[in-house]
Amino acid sequence: MNLRIISTVISREYLTRVKKKSFLLLTFLAPVLFAALCILPSLIMLATKEKVQRIAVVDRSGIVLPYLTDSETARYTDYSAFDADSVKAGLDDLGMDGMLVISPLDSATRSVSVQAYSRKPLGMEFYGGVERRINQAVEDWRVSTYRIEGLSEILNEVKSDVKVAQFTLDESGGETRTDSSIYMIISLVLGMVIFMFITMFGSMVMQSVIEEKSSRVVEVLISSVQATDLMFGKIIGVALVALTQFFLWIVLTVIIVGVAFGLLGPETLSGATEMAAMDPSAAALAASAGSGDAAVIVSTLAHLPVGRLLVCFLVYFVLGYLLYASFFAAIGSAVENEADTQQLQIPVTIPLMLGFFIAFYAASKNPDGGIAFWGSMIPFTSPIVMLARIPYGVALWEILLSVALLLLTFVGSAWVSAKIYKVGILMFGKKSTFKDLWNWLKQK
Repeated sequence: MNLRIISTVISREYLTRVKKKSFLLLTFLAPVLFAALCILPSLIMLATKEKVQRIAVVDRSGIVLPYLTDSETARYTDYSAFDADSVKAGLDDLGMDGMLVISPLDSATRSVSVQAYSRKPLGMEFYGGVERRINQAVEDWRVSTYRIEGLSEILNEVKSDVKVAQFTLDESGGETRTDSSIYMIISLVLGMVIFMFITMFGSMVMQSVIEEKSSRVVEVLISSVQATDLMFGKIIGVALVALTQFFLWIVLTVIIVGVAFGLLGPETLSGATEMAAMDPSAAALAASAGSGDAAVIVSTLAHLPVGRLLVCFLVYFVLGYLLYASFFAAIGSAVENEADTQQLQIPVTIPLMLGFFIAFYAASKNPDGGIAFWGSMIPFTSPIVMLARIPYGVALWEILLSVALLLLTFVGSAWVSAKIYKVGILMFGKKSTFKDLWNWLKQK
């Protein structure tokens, strides 16, 4: 390989892509969308006042209505003295959004049945709240039928709501308040991001090869540049474009979110900051009382190995991209249009999908299980799976072994892809098959 020629190809690929309007548009539009996803839900919840739903209640049981107290989103009106069918027919005239009909108490089941009627569905939150209140009414009535003095108080006293306060111990014995659900979310996000980036930028390499081949530009390029130099230059050039875009996304998103929170006021985060400074045991007690959620989130995020995560993300993204980009380049060289790539892409996309599913298992079930461990060692799935495991803590030797296997696999795959690329890039007029790729690979 000629490094000077490869650097020239890299420069051409990089400059050609970063000057495209699509690159500039996506680079500056994506951070705005990311920031909107972070900010808009909170703003909508704060600014939007939900419509109050007016509900007519026909209670034939005599025990449920007192439990249907008005809330910020629902107002209940007693129509038990009226015929249910007439109320149902006149909901619009009564100005009601819906109606609940509660049956008389059934002596056999010691319960009631409930029907809800409305012009439009009232939403899962509404129905869930109604079900909880009706079940509470039935339970209280059942308790009262036992005629045991103080039974209700006794049952309330024996009820328990124990929550596990999670602490992570460091090597010095120090403890940090954490929440495993935060680790799961971060693991899934990291796995999804690297899966998306490898797929997106790997496909970009394939499309570039197909465009040059279909337009016959590649014939001019091959006359002055070796095919392998062209392939590696193209792969590395697109990798630099990906890293540039990713870096700009991070910087611009942080700036936009920071400015937005600055305009909204720092008081929105003051509670979390104060709680984060608390002693871990005090934070745990506060969290168990329902007031320390923000502190647990901040404490968990502070406990993450951020430096290792960033380094590993960069390493696994680069090596994972190079591995799959070499395959995508070989596929692009074997076809003349994108429609012919579907069959050849299947062996490449299946390991990526499998890696994502293993990452989901590792994040939600067992990050140190056998499936997760081997998924983080096998080079075709390790870029996604290992990143999903790192937030939970992974031994350094596992990371180094995984990276070494991934690097060696890339070298071997690049050699295989280069042989296919060198022959396939000049093949025209025939739809290539796996048998053709194997024959090209055997050529000296």
